[in-house]
Amino acid sequence: MKVTAIGAHSAFATGIYEEAIPSEKVRELALKIAHSAESFSEEAIRAEIDKLSQRLYAPRWQSNFLIEFDMPSKRGNGPYRLLIDAGGDIRHALKAMGLSSNDIDGVYISHPHNDHIGGIEYLALTTFFNPFYSKAKKEWLENTPITEKLFLEHNWWPVPPKNTKPDLFIHPKVLRPLKRAVGPGLDTLQGVHDVSLYTYFDVHLLGKQDNGKTKSYGFEDSSGKWMLTPIFAMHVISSSEEMPSYGISLEHSSGYNILMPTDIASMTPPQLKLLYQRANRIYMDCETAPFPSGVHPHINDLINHMDKDLQKKCILYHYDKVPEFPDGMFYGVLKLGDSHTYPDQSFLDNSIENK
Repeated sequence: MKVTAIGAHSAFATGIYEEAIPSEKVRELALKIAHSAESFSEEAIRAEIDKLSQRLYAPRWQSNFLIEFDMPSKRGNGPYRLLIDAGGDIRHALKAMGLSSNDIDGVYISHPHNDHIGGIEYLALTTFFNPFYSKAKKEWLENTPITEKLFLEHNWWPVPPKNTKPDLFIHPKVLRPLKRAVGPGLDTLQGVHDVSLYTYFDVHLLGKQDNGKTKSYGFEDSSGKWMLTPIFAMHVISSSEEMPSYGISLEHSSGYNILMPTDIASMTPPQLKLLYQRANRIYMDCETAPFPSGVHPHINDLINHMDKDLQKKCILYHYDKVPEFPDGMFYGVLKLGDSHTYPDQSFLDNSIENK
């Protein structure tokens, strides 16, 4: 399993402006210099570059991850790609990796804040209207536009078959506010009634179910099986009521455990202490601003109050300024594009030796 940080900044992060030349203008300049009867001096070239330069906005992204499992994908070619949250706008983060929504098999949503669900409408609509999203979708459509298929053939109405659309993994308590947040934008299918998230996604409700049982989801990988389980943690009080963020625990069949608390108010909630102790690796969000917001752990708290054994497990993210701390205190600091492969080979070797 491979985990990649495709967004390592907070909801408060803003982009930066950079002086750049559009690619087509670079080509024009190169041809102009190459075909000129006169040789261009360095000063003349610099003057041309200044003339063509534009002030472009470079977006930054939020706390979302891409997890790749070595298993068959819904799209027909591996790996299976799962987004952990969809950022404020997942398009830019995916494009930076050479990917688009058509390369994504599923998404897990931890809570309904915009910097975690902003890309849902994009994922839903672009995969919905792509007739080649999967082999099963192409066969199901039979060259018929999808809205006609849904409207005219009532046996499908209004939900396409599960194998023709991405997975959505979500806790029932997150599904309800997500429906409210993205419903108006997705209710845009001409002539199709009762459009919902189920129209666009194969929805998997994880966590505590109505029957009292906790439901996890298993992902196959070349080294074994990973079980994804939602983990409740308090995030903010919204309109006098709690808004949790359901982080995830990923447990490998070897026993290796990865904890992603996502957005939490406390660095180590007492109720989750055993989960933190059990984890081999923790992806910990933290703030570095001089004025703590109170809704995320602050780097000062992590340095001064976190258990030393837990510190060594933590990869820090969700900041603007790179956090500063004594050497060796934390496992590391996450940068955009960083990736890690799990489980650690040394852990697997030790597991085999201990059997």
